[in-house]
Amino acid sequence: MESENQMDTREFLLLGLSHDPQLQLVLFGLFLSMYLVTVLGNLLIILTVRSDPHLHTPVYFFLCNPSFTDISFISTTVPKMLMNIQRQSKTISYAGCLTQVCFVLCFAGIENFLLAAMSYDGYVAICHWLSYSVIMNPHLCVLIILLSLSIHIVDALLHNLMVLRLSFCTDLEIPYFFCELDQVIKLSCSATLINNILFYLVSGILGGVPLLGIIYSYIKIVSSVLRMSSAGGRHKAFSTCVSHISVVSLFYGMCFGVYISSAVTDSSTNSAAASVIYTVVPPLLNLFIYSLRNRDMKEALRNLIIKLLFCGLYHLLCAWTSSKSQCAGTLGKPQFLYYGD
Repeated sequence: MESENQMDTREFLLLGLSHDPQLQLVLFGLFLSMYLVTVLGNLLIILTVRSDPHLHTPVYFFLCNPSFTDISFISTTVPKMLMNIQRQSKTISYAGCLTQVCFVLCFAGIENFLLAAMSYDGYVAICHWLSYSVIMNPHLCVLIILLSLSIHIVDALLHNLMVLRLSFCTDLEIPYFFCELDQVIKLSCSATLINNILFYLVSGILGGVPLLGIIYSYIKIVSSVLRMSSAGGRHKAFSTCVSHISVVSLFYGMCFGVYISSAVTDSSTNSAAASVIYTVVPPLLNLFIYSLRNRDMKEALRNLIIKLLFCGLYHLLCAWTSSKSQCAGTLGKPQFLYYGD
């Protein structure tokens, strides 16, 4: 009888945020705007850091990686949602669903790991500032990124392999607008005890260890800052950590809030809204937190935008005066773009 109830799984249904057709156009415009702002804004941060030699430091190296991770994370979920709205469809293929599960796990884990790495960078900068350049050397920074990437790729592939052993029956409806591992496991009509144990065990380790590292780093930072005799030094030290503390609070606060709300309510509407909170909102807010709370970043962004506008206006002037050959010779290597050289 069990084999008769099972079916060859071809696709899942992503219920999304609303069943009202009149709201679909509003949701499409809203999420498209949020997606474009997040992607273009984070690309601008990456370009700014790479183009300004004054920002070629470990802290901005780690800042570029969360920006890239945010772009990748939101690109894993939102484009499929926009495509479904445009096609007036809620389906996603079995392979597409597992691909989303894999990338969501991978990029969310990397984001968590990078937050811990940035807190360690702040700890070394404040508590061991005389040895900062020795401890936070380029090799260590690259090693941290590669280690994080390797761990979470293996983790995502392991979970996907465990899902492949499951059988799925009818009612393959996911209350989110993307495929999330916990929701996919709940749809299985097979025994899921091993999947659940693995999910919560690995999530506890890979989520808890970085969180403990962040807490330990800030305990050391606070104790070190409080021992400073200069009020100006204490203010400067705390101000350097404000952006990171804001992002950490946003990331963990929303993750905990989502899972607590999912545990206490079975409403699909609330679940869909919660999924938006921790997949779309953080990458968007991180962009403004990192760019608006950092004086060096704001100055570098301003300089880059001015230079890009100047470059664009100069090319327009060349085209307008029909002296392209002379302008091409002049702009063969636009020296004004190499800030700080």
